[in-house]
Amino acid sequence: MEIGQKVRVRRIRDRVPAELVSRLQQSPVGVIKAFKIVDGKGLGVIVQFGNDFSTWFFEDEVQLEA
Repeated sequence: MEIGQKVRVRRIRDRVPAELVSRLQQSPVGVIKAFKIVDGKGLGVIVQFGNDFSTWFFEDEVQLEA
């Protein structure tokens, strides 16, 4: 995965607020804006969805959009 690529959220490991679930159902495809080190050893991606919000995901929670 690289910055600028489109990704689709395929699953979410942890519980998240209902508002986030609703937003992801409306627009599950976003663009990778940056990377984030998680758990001291893993890598996450920060995904921008439209102009209104962004959040981060573990790498295995997203897949590249064809």
